[in-house]
Amino acid sequence: MSGIEKVNHKTLMLFSGRGYPQLADEIGEELGVAPTPTTAYDFANGEMYVRFQESVRGSDAFVVQSHSAPINQWLMEQLIMVDALKRGSAKRITVVAPFYPYARQDKKHRGREPISARLVADMFQTAGADRILTVDLHTAQIQGFFDGPVDHLFALPLLADYLADRLDTSRVTVVAPDSGRVRVAERWTDRLGGCPLAFIHKTRDPLVPNEAKANRVVGDVEDRTCVIVDDMIDTGGTTVKAAEALFAAGATDVIAAATHGVLSGPAVDRLKNSRISEVVLTNTLPIPDDKRCDKLTVLSIAPLIARAIREVFDDGSVTSMFGGDS
Repeated sequence: MSGIEKVNHKTLMLFSGRGYPQLADEIGEELGVAPTPTTAYDFANGEMYVRFQESVRGSDAFVVQSHSAPINQWLMEQLIMVDALKRGSAKRITVVAPFYPYARQDKKHRGREPISARLVADMFQTAGADRILTVDLHTAQIQGFFDGPVDHLFALPLLADYLADRLDTSRVTVVAPDSGRVRVAERWTDRLGGCPLAFIHKTRDPLVPNEAKANRVVGDVEDRTCVIVDDMIDTGGTTVKAAEALFAAGATDVIAAATHGVLSGPAVDRLKNSRISEVVLTNTLPIPDDKRCDKLTVLSIAPLIARAIREVFDDGSVTSMFGGDS
C-alpha cells in the first residue's frame, strides 16, 4: 500500500493548576487518568512559569483549576496553562473551572462598571480554550459570554439527594435566599417530591459589597424544616440573616445548602454561631481544615465533573446527565 495510513484515535489528558490539585487528583481517579506531570513555579516578581513534562500534541486536554483566593493568581495560571497547551499543539482544550471566576460581575449595575465575567471568558478564548466546563454559574447568561461550547453542570442532584436521604421531606420547605434564586429553588422542590417553596424578600445596597438586609419571609415555614439553597456561601451574611428570619417566622430547623463554599472572612464564625443545624457544600473550592466545623458537610463534586469530562471526550451528551435530551 502506498502513502501513509493514519489511525484516528484520541488521547484524554488531564492537567491541574496549583489552586486545588487534590480535586484534580480525585477527578483523575474517577477517570482512571492521572494528571500530567507539570513544572510550575513563581518568579521573584510574581510572574508564573508552566511547562508540561510530556508531549501534548494532538491531545484532548482538560485543564482543571479551582479559583479560590488568591483568585487572580490561579486565573492567570490557568490562562498560561491553556496558552502552553495551544502552543504545544493540543487538539482541543477544555477549561475546567468548577467555580467560574468573577461570576458575580455579570452585568452593569451602574455606569462605568466592568462586566468582568465577560472579560474572563474573552481571556480564556484568547488564550486558546475551545470549551468551558463549569458548575452552577451565578447566572445562566454567562454561558453566552464564551463564543464556544459551555458545559454547565448542576450540583443540585448531589446536594438534594443527600438531604432527601436524611430528612422527612413532608416537613421540608425549600427557601430561596432572595427572589433571584426562586427558579433554582423550584427545581429543588421538584427533586424533593414537590415540597413547598418560600423566599426571603431582601434589599441590598449596591455600594456595599457582601452585605444584604433580610426583610420578610414569603411562604409558609411555620413548624417546618427549612432548606436554604444558594449557589455559594461567601461571607455567610445572607445565609445567616435568612436563617434568623426563618426562625422568627416559626421554622423549627434550618439547613443551608450551596455548591460553592467561598467562606471568606467571618463566614465560618457566623455559621458556627448561628442556629443553622447543618451547612452542606461541595468541594468545587478547597475548604481547609481551619474552615471546617461540626456543622459542615462537604460532598465531592469529582464524580460529576469526571462523568462530564468523559461525555465530552466521547462526544456524548452532557445535557443527558441531568435528564435533558441527548
